[in-house]
Amino acid sequence: MMGLIVPPVSAESGFTTGFVGRIPVRNLWLLMLYASDLFRPGGIAHVAVEESPDELPDLVAELLAHAVETRLHRQLSLGYRSREEWLSRVRGRIDVLTTERRQLLDRGLVACRYEELSIDTPRNRFVRAALESVARLAKKPTIAHRCRSLAAAMRARGVAGQPPTRAQMSADRFGRHDADDQFMVAAARLAYDLALPTESAGGNLLAMPGREEAWVRRLFERAVGGLYAVALSPFGWHVRCGATLQWQITSKTSGMDSILPAMRTDMVLDHADSGRRIVVDTKFTSIVTAGWYREQSLRSGYLYQMYAYLQSQVGCGDPLADAASGLLLHPAVGQMIDETVVIQGHPIRCATVDLTAKPAEIRAQLLRCIEVQR
Repeated sequence: MMGLIVPPVSAESGFTTGFVGRIPVRNLWLLMLYASDLFRPGGIAHVAVEESPDELPDLVAELLAHAVETRLHRQLSLGYRSREEWLSRVRGRIDVLTTERRQLLDRGLVACRYEELSIDTPRNRFVRAALESVARLAKKPTIAHRCRSLAAAMRARGVAGQPPTRAQMSADRFGRHDADDQFMVAAARLAYDLALPTESAGGNLLAMPGREEAWVRRLFERAVGGLYAVALSPFGWHVRCGATLQWQITSKTSGMDSILPAMRTDMVLDHADSGRRIVVDTKFTSIVTAGWYREQSLRSGYLYQMYAYLQSQVGCGDPLADAASGLLLHPAVGQMIDETVVIQGHPIRCATVDLTAKPAEIRAQLLRCIEVQR
C-alpha cells in the first residue's frame, strides 16, 4: 500500500488522512461511490463507517436514481421464476402427484411446473424497494419525488412482487449478460444501509480499496465525471466522458493518419438552454509547480492542452464550441486555488478540490467549480 499516514484531521471525525503519492486523500470510498466502482477488490479488512452526514440520503438517492434511469432506458434485466399452474396443455414438467390427487385429467387439465422469463426478479424487486425506502429519507423534495416516480415506473413495468430478504440477495450472482446491474444493486444496498465506509479501522468487513497511484488517478477522473452526470443530468446538462474532439485539418500527407494523436478530453459538459459548454480536464497532481523565476507556476503543458481543446474547435459551426470555457481540476496539495483567465474569448478556470474534506464539502466544491466563470 502506497503513501504515509498522518495524524487525524479532526478529533471529532477520528479520520486519518492518507496519501496517494503526494496527494492527501481522506476516504477513497467516496471517489469509488461516484465512479461507480464500489466493490473493486483490493483485499479484505475491517473498516469503520462514517457518521451519516445530513446530505448522505440525498447523495445515495441521486446515485440510485441515476443508475435505475440508465437501466430503465436500456431495459431492466430479465430472469426466470418458477411457476405452478393447472393448464389445459403441458408446459414444462408435469406434477403427477397433484394431477392425480386433484383428478385434473377428468377436467381436461394437468398440473405443470415451469420456468417463466420475467422482469419481476428478486434483484429488480430489491432495487424497487430501495427506491421506496430512500425516497422516505431524502431531504430534497425533488430527489424524493424522482425516486418515488422511478419506483412507480418499475411497478408499472411489472416489478410488483415482494422484495427479497438480505439472505436471498447475498446469493445473487452476476453473469456477463447482466453485469450492467452491478452498480444499480450496489447503490440499492447503500440506500438500505445509508452508511459510507471509511478507511479507518472498524467492525465492518468489506473489500478495501487499493491505493495504487495509477488506479487512483483514473478513479479521480471517473469520480468527477460520475458526480457531474448524477448531479447535473436532471437539470438539462449533457455529460460526455472521454469525448473525442476533431482536428480542423485542411490538408495532410499520406502517412499522417497513422501518427496523428487523437484529441480526447476527460469530459465535456453541455447545457443547450443556456448555451454553455465546459471542457473539463482532471489531473491527479499538484496544480502548480516550481517555476524558473518564481516559487509557483501553473503547469504549462496542462494549460497548452486546454487551450488546444478550446481553440481548435472554434469556427466549426457549433455555437457551444465557439464560446466554450475550460476547467483544469486538480486535488488540493497544501493550498486551495481557484483562478480564472480569459484567453481569446475562452474562460479557463484553474481550481482544486480538497479530498481530505467531508463528503458534503467535496461535492459542494466540485459543483462550485462549474458555476459561471468569473
